[in-house]
Amino acid sequence: MSTHIVILGAGFGGLELSSRLSSALADDVRVTLIDKNEAFVFGFSKFDLMFGREGLEEMRSYYRDIIKPGVEFRRELVVSIDPGTRAVETDRGTYEADILVVALGADYNFSATPGFVESGQEFYSIDGALRLRELLPSFTSGAVIIGVLGEPFKCPPAPSEAAMLLDEWLTSRDVRSAVQISVVLPWDMPIPVSASASQAILDRFAERRITFVPNQVVTGLDPAKNVALLRDGTHLAYDLFLGVPVHRVPAVVEASGLAVDGWIPVDRGNLATRFRDVYAIGDVTSAPVPKAGMFAESAGRAVAEHLIAQIRDGVSPAPFDGAAACYIEFGDHKVGRVDADFLTGPSPTGPFTAPSLETAQEKKAHAATRRQRWFGG
Repeated sequence: MSTHIVILGAGFGGLELSSRLSSALADDVRVTLIDKNEAFVFGFSKFDLMFGREGLEEMRSYYRDIIKPGVEFRRELVVSIDPGTRAVETDRGTYEADILVVALGADYNFSATPGFVESGQEFYSIDGALRLRELLPSFTSGAVIIGVLGEPFKCPPAPSEAAMLLDEWLTSRDVRSAVQISVVLPWDMPIPVSASASQAILDRFAERRITFVPNQVVTGLDPAKNVALLRDGTHLAYDLFLGVPVHRVPAVVEASGLAVDGWIPVDRGNLATRFRDVYAIGDVTSAPVPKAGMFAESAGRAVAEHLIAQIRDGVSPAPFDGAAACYIEFGDHKVGRVDADFLTGPSPTGPFTAPSLETAQEKKAHAATRRQRWFGG
């Protein structure tokens, strides 16, 4: 009798896990992959949408097109999770898993920051990127703040990328000289794991007159005065505020009892939760790595290797290494790369590859190989 593995969430982690299980164990497992959405979109594609470089349809990879032996996709909304019995209820049915993997990502709590809903914009969701696509053409002068509203948050380089790409977009429209851009981050450098990547970003900021405000988060917006309130009690004026919203686990995860102190704690080596045969991967966990798609993918790979060894009675695989490549858009069609490693050494490392046209092509090829591996066909 085949082992039934239920994966909740079809992002980087869920897709990587289901693909690897299919390749190694198609005859031994039955994988049910559940997601409320109809299609997968790479997170970095939101910039293409926001700045009008691509349309939404071009970015979508439809889950209905998955052709992976042993994997069945269900477009359903998860409404309850019982980690003790590994039972899952959706808006269309119930599932009993032999092994359950939670990969539901992080949600956004827009109302957690006073004034943000009334006066701010965001670029972390498809809806937010679409709104900015319509709004930006009418913005021709004033102060733009790109600010982080809380930690942790997905894709640490994204606020800096947004600033550099916005600078490029405004320049192309001959209005850059009338716009001031500031980036508010909670650290003393843009990419804490990589001093060299941080310096490259700061050099670009200096070259393009982008102001860096370190060691701050935006705690609130005052819509009447158009000022962003910072955690040290100071404030910054804005005409357009682009915020990275406060993140939280999905409500269904919070209600399940899986989360502790806001996120799902997992074993550092194999990403198991405290419940038997229940694992968690990606942004929904408190694993000591950034919340980013590439780290969710590496977590999916680690859980796959662990389950393959478990089901085959094989030798235990190497523990989760917390390593992934992170691509950074610098503008001018150039992309840099940080090869971050958080867990294999005594401290995190992040060697940096300088931005180039070649690395931009590498990023495109990287995405293409993922689509092929995850969806098949």
